[in-house]
Amino acid sequence: MILTTPLIERLAREGEVHVVATPANAAVLANHPAVASVIVYDKRNADAGFAGLRRVAVRLRATGAGTAYMAQGSWRTAVLARLAGVECVGFDTSAGRWLYSRRVGYRKDWHHAQRLWALASDPRAAAVAAPMQLRPSLYPGAADDAHVTALLAAAGVGAGDPLIALAPGSVWATKRWPSYDALASELVSRVPDGRIVVIGAGGDAPLAAAISGAVQHRGGSPVIDATGQLSLLGSAALLSRCAVLVTNDSAPLHLASAMNTPTVALFGPTVPAMGFGPLAERQHVLGREELTCRPCSAHGGLACPLGHWRCMRDVSASSVAEQVERVRRAG
Repeated sequence: MILTTPLIERLAREGEVHVVATPANAAVLANHPAVASVIVYDKRNADAGFAGLRRVAVRLRATGAGTAYMAQGSWRTAVLARLAGVECVGFDTSAGRWLYSRRVGYRKDWHHAQRLWALASDPRAAAVAAPMQLRPSLYPGAADDAHVTALLAAAGVGAGDPLIALAPGSVWATKRWPSYDALASELVSRVPDGRIVVIGAGGDAPLAAAISGAVQHRGGSPVIDATGQLSLLGSAALLSRCAVLVTNDSAPLHLASAMNTPTVALFGPTVPAMGFGPLAERQHVLGREELTCRPCSAHGGLACPLGHWRCMRDVSASSVAEQVERVRRAG
């Protein structure tokens, strides 16, 4: 959903944009000036089954929309649009392509934000789209900013203290770089005036505890544990105040792109060439380029297929710390 926002902004120049979204994704679009309305489609609960699909189709039809741009290419969303009497535009590789009025070539060599933007653009214009056109956008609200302010104030963060954000989590186990605690220990000496803040879901709390323990052992300033405390927009608001983010190939990477937060991204089982790398102005990607087994899957997995997991284990904490310093200095 985050990477769909450049497409939404592109379409908003021509008329109202209504977005069909799952409950989790709907919250990401709160306050977005390019979005006229969000139609929540709770396909697993309140809107499950064909009856639910028809109810959502009625809401979609009421918007008066004439074209549906199929950022999510399942057959279910294509059926939804057709039930609403809306023509579909989507990728020629999507599961629902047989129901589309127009099919757009899926460019594997483009960033996914560029691929999505191309759904509503001439292919030649999409090929030369400027970085500013492709960078996603999010709009945290006043409550999100206030929550972050309170969190930092409670941690004793001063106005001039540089914040270094670490996002150690991922739904996919093989995407989780295992050395965030070692990195935090290195940063204590490399950035003595900095404060480390850990962002992520509530399930990432043990990773935050390991990072905090490493920093405490080195005598550094207490780590700010924000895991499980912020919404996605709240995390975006926090990242807007950070000097740099270190993250796996996961959601915080895209939050940072939307807030233009300098980013050091760690890619292991996946690679940026798949279309999901950072889009912040200042960013650097680290990965073991010499490994011929990369990428091993579209998303990563629960365990390395070859058993060695070198794509992540061989990325040293010192090399990441060097890039943190470089990206910070570049500003």
